[in-house]
Amino acid sequence: MATPIKPTPILTGRDSIRFAKAMENVQKISPERRKEMQEAYEWSKRIANFPL
Repeated sequence: MATPIKPTPILTGRDSIRFAKAMENVQKISPERRKEMQEAYEWSKRIANFPL
């Protein structure tokens, strides 16, 4: 069986403040950039050939 996943530690102190500020200032991406990223994903998916 797989090893159990450990619980994620709770952020405290400066890390929690930095994380909260980062969540308040999320940068939205443009539709053009989103399209570029989607095309790159589709390209990667097309060339990936992993045996099952």
